[in-house]
Amino acid sequence: MSNNELTHKLNAIRNGDKIAFEEIYIDLRTPIFTIINRITWDRAISEDILQEVFIKLFLSPSVPIKNPRAYIFQVARNLAIDSVRKQKPNISLDEITEAVHHPLDDFSLRMDIDDGLKSLPLQECEIVTLHVIGGLTFREIAEVTKIPSGTVKWKYQKAITKLQKILSGGTAQ
Repeated sequence: MSNNELTHKLNAIRNGDKIAFEEIYIDLRTPIFTIINRITWDRAISEDILQEVFIKLFLSPSVPIKNPRAYIFQVARNLAIDSVRKQKPNISLDEITEAVHHPLDDFSLRMDIDDGLKSLPLQECEIVTLHVIGGLTFREIAEVTKIPSGTVKWKYQKAITKLQKILSGGTAQ
């Protein structure tokens, strides 16, 4: 769903259109859940946070949002990080990673990708997830993560190179 379509549907939600809300939920629930779950490591908590994201979206004021897709992912990311901080106050963000939650035909390939993503630093894992699963552009990821767009591109390429090495039998050094 493009940002224009998302903006239109958000405006419709503010006017009471429940179908528009359902369409946004159906389109974004999987990528948002994946981002949240990679931060929390807990499916039940991730499901609760997912619901909280959509409640916030439904109740959001009618203030125009410049980039609604990035805004929604930012809300999800912030809620997930806040949840982790509340539950595990001594955990570092570098320790927070999780497996990919998208279907692949080859279970062993999925496990290899999961292991590869777990070996990446959180920020690299997050960038790959936001780009591949969330469909965000590098500019939108820069907005969400509050790091420069050039750095996002560089970290993405670095992460992909590491994943390629891991999947070909090497290590992510």
